[in-house]
Amino acid sequence: MSSLRRLTVLSATAALATIASIGTSTAAGPQLNGRWAPFDRCPVDNAAMLAADGIDDQATCISSSSSSGVIKIGSSVVPTGRTDLQAGVITHADGTNTVIAPADGALVADPADLPGGLLGLMCPSSVPVVGAVCDQITNSTLNRVTATVEPVGTPTDFQLFAGLGEKQPILSIPVRVHLKNPLIGGNCYIGTKSSPIVLRPQNQTTPGVAAESFTANGTPADTGEMVRLAATGAGQEDTTFAAPGASGCGPLGLGAFNWAVNLKSGLPAASGKNSLTLNSASTYLATLTDPGSASPDQGRTFSQYWHSAAK
Repeated sequence: MSSLRRLTVLSATAALATIASIGTSTAAGPQLNGRWAPFDRCPVDNAAMLAADGIDDQATCISSSSSSGVIKIGSSVVPTGRTDLQAGVITHADGTNTVIAPADGALVADPADLPGGLLGLMCPSSVPVVGAVCDQITNSTLNRVTATVEPVGTPTDFQLFAGLGEKQPILSIPVRVHLKNPLIGGNCYIGTKSSPIVLRPQNQTTPGVAAESFTANGTPADTGEMVRLAATGAGQEDTTFAAPGASGCGPLGLGAFNWAVNLKSGLPAASGKNSLTLNSASTYLATLTDPGSASPDQGRTFSQYWHSAAK
């Protein structure tokens, strides 16, 4: 692999690590052997991935995971649960790239409990209708609010080389925070598809980078057909995004309690009043050691290797 091509895919690896702290829950794919293990949902059979020729276009797999993070929106602090990103990336000869999501979505995140629950989100209140809801909170089940950060669109403004450095926005990610509770319903969001929170995270520090070779079926080997690159140890942050008001909070998702959530949480909140902190991510990229040797069928060869690793 040329030094320029390796630098390009390394940049994609580090940049895509940022997305790993944002997503929705879904099932894992088949279990894969050895060094292929982190890539069990990679869309290797996507038509664009299969069409990669290894010269002008190179198919790769990305996987990134993070254990935790925090988003402060107005006066509310929302944790992020364990997250995982998996995607295919087609790196083009001009240094640009195209991200390919799995059929069930690229992002996976566990829900996290909102500290303080419903009592912290909108209670107490002197307004009768809200006060009546607060009076019903007699146990932890009724008070518990789960928060999941969900993507609501395709990331944009993708800057490859920012992912290897620090203090530069890597990409723009439109998201919403999904709040769930028996009393406010399951359609309560901060941010929407039409008015999302747009995150522009950047590396706090430069990630550590390492590479190792492995055979087609995932077994480590010094002269393997595959190479796995790792970018680890860097956290990300963003303090520039604005946050819109809540929507859909209340019975039947009609928004009767939107104002109560907004009032207690200080929403909408302008840029500078919010922050994102993503804890250390472990990110991996897998590609052929010599993509040109598989031309014009690099994508198809890559897919065959992935399938050969399935247990």
